[in-house]
Amino acid sequence: MGDLAIRLQPRSRREEVVGERSGAIVIRVTAPPVDGKANAALCAFVARAAGVPPSRVSVIRGQTARDKVLRVEGADELALRRALLGQRTDL
Repeated sequence: MGDLAIRLQPRSRREEVVGERSGAIVIRVTAPPVDGKANAALCAFVARAAGVPPSRVSVIRGQTARDKVLRVEGADELALRRALLGQRTDL
């Protein structure tokens, strides 16, 4: 199980990982921050990158804030960071 610090930027033109800022991975999603739509889009995006079902990704801190902590069951933090930041897994 891995926990990730995320900085979310909703209402973007596309869904993408921007980079890293102060230890948090910056992710943009197209969904608006209304009724949990941005959180759902973020969880789906991270699930695709990690190769796990969306039900295994949850926001454990920061439900209504831009700075969040996500928990991904079935993946470790280092593998998640590499998958999201596009780093090679053989480092």
